[in-house]
Amino acid sequence: MKYLLLHSPTWAPCAVRDALAGDEVETRVCPGPEAIAADGRPTVLVLDPGARAWGCTEPVGRLVAEGGAVIALAAAGERDVPPSLPHDILSAFLPADAGPRQFLVALRAAYRETVARRSAMRARRESVARTSELEELTEIGRQLTTERDYHRLLELILEQACRLSQADAGSIYIVETAEDGARRLRFILARNESRPDISFAEFTIPLDHTSLAGYAAKLGAPLVLDDVYAPPAGAAYRFNRSFDERHGYRTKSMLAIPMENHLGEVIGVLQLINRKRSAADRLLTPQDAERSVVPFTHHTVKLMKALAGQAAVSLENSQLYQSIERLFEGFVRAAVTAIEQRDPATSGHSERVALMTVGLAETVDRADDGAYRYVRFSREQLRELRYAGLLHDFGKVGVREEVLLKAKKLYPWMLALVRERQAFAIRTVQWRFERERAAYLERHGRGGYDRRLAELAADRDREVARLERFLRMVQQYNEPTVLPEGDFAALEEFVRAEVETLDGHRVPLLTPEELRFLTIRKGSLDEAERLEIQSHVTHTYTFLRNIPWTKELAGVPEIARGHHEKLNGEGYPRRVRGTEIPIQTRMMTIADIFDALTAADRPYKRAVPPVRALEIIEDEVRAGMLDAELFRLFVTARVWELGTKGER
Repeated sequence: MKYLLLHSPTWAPCAVRDALAGDEVETRVCPGPEAIAADGRPTVLVLDPGARAWGCTEPVGRLVAEGGAVIALAAAGERDVPPSLPHDILSAFLPADAGPRQFLVALRAAYRETVARRSAMRARRESVARTSELEELTEIGRQLTTERDYHRLLELILEQACRLSQADAGSIYIVETAEDGARRLRFILARNESRPDISFAEFTIPLDHTSLAGYAAKLGAPLVLDDVYAPPAGAAYRFNRSFDERHGYRTKSMLAIPMENHLGEVIGVLQLINRKRSAADRLLTPQDAERSVVPFTHHTVKLMKALAGQAAVSLENSQLYQSIERLFEGFVRAAVTAIEQRDPATSGHSERVALMTVGLAETVDRADDGAYRYVRFSREQLRELRYAGLLHDFGKVGVREEVLLKAKKLYPWMLALVRERQAFAIRTVQWRFERERAAYLERHGRGGYDRRLAELAADRDREVARLERFLRMVQQYNEPTVLPEGDFAALEEFVRAEVETLDGHRVPLLTPEELRFLTIRKGSLDEAERLEIQSHVTHTYTFLRNIPWTKELAGVPEIARGHHEKLNGEGYPRRVRGTEIPIQTRMMTIADIFDALTAADRPYKRAVPPVRALEIIEDEVRAGMLDAELFRLFVTARVWELGTKGER
């Protein structure tokens, strides 16, 4: 029956029954107001005076809201619609003496009204559904375009596709090119809502017509199957049942959608399995699948094509972003290599500083107490911090190599000159001894010669010993120290010492410049050289600032710039204080100092044991130079161990 006519037991439509049967109308008696309801067909309710006595305004209004229509019959003597009947719910009001033909005319008009009303309601529902789908696609598109993590993007695509299509399972294949140039599909991701316990491994299949995904990719069009176990006659592809047999699953309806980029090239395949009547259904047995699985509709295919198009663009963008990241990572690595090739002794320093700095940031992220318990770092911020750590010393490429590699207080060529002067001075003493010995023999003969020879030899040996002591002292003071120490009074006797050249000129045994270098109290650099080394921070900032960083990495130059600043303003190059130094930089400063102290022996310093290094850093914390809370986390979380693992 196409139509339904509801009426109360007090009204008998005998006079119109035959005509109604011709119109395929089922008449049904409502014993009470609770039975007033549509059943999916165009429905008309006859409210005769007996039914009106029920006082059924609410169920009648619900029937009309669901697309039904109402014909009211007047009681004896009624000429107009009574106030108890809201006129806006009535399709017709017939007098008590209305004949069958008048009733049939009103009834057919009521059915036309209910059909139109139901069509309008269906159109509105579809419009709302389409609007909702468009909004969802727009939101999904936004999510896809903002997701930078490639694997998370794949998960998001598959998750949203299964949700929108009400698919129980799905998978993603990505087109790749093998070393021999052949194109193939890599099964890269899968999900199964009914069996989330099942794990999947990656594999590759040929990009040809033998598989469902390969067929869709080669065809460049959706492949829709109502039952994969019954493919069309003559189909080149076959469904592999091994998964179903192994796990007791029943794959039935399937949709394979090629994902095409803006050039129309297939870059992957989105495969959806078992569209369900209800998203809540679980397909734990083959019987569940037979009962709950339905074919993918034409509308669902169109919807998934739109999603696949968005997914393809997002995947291609993500792949491009990944290639840019790999390119930039390679650039950073090359920059670090360039730094370390200039000073091989510091090999690994940048990597270790980056590792410890990120490790300290992750520790801060996990802290639930202390001054930084509310500080959190995103994945992008940690990457920004890592790049800043790797590149914090890049400015050293702008420092003169002889200063950068200066292992002792004197440059090698300066020490060589001191040795030459000392050796020449010893030869001069030897020459003077021989000259005075010969002169004595010439003037006095052998008389008293032995006594004079002994005196001359003693003077010679004393002067030679003095000059040898001088060279040992120079070599001793030429060694740099890690902390300020040393008494240079012993050098004072040589400040005015001179050596006579072959042409009779007298030159200092130790020049003022050499003396100035030898009396450096800390390290191997004098003030000018120290300033030149310190300039590497400015060079780093200038270099990094000229790189067109993305928004997520824009802070790299500023973070790297301040790794030698101190909270009390005694750092360099800008002598900023306290909170003017970003927390990321304060973390890097601790890591940089620790690695500088504990790194393997270098020509200009000895390695300090980790425990001693922490004590030295703690002294700077007490002096107000370094962040006490960050140092506490650095120690208690043993972040410093990240800088002591592996080759040093």
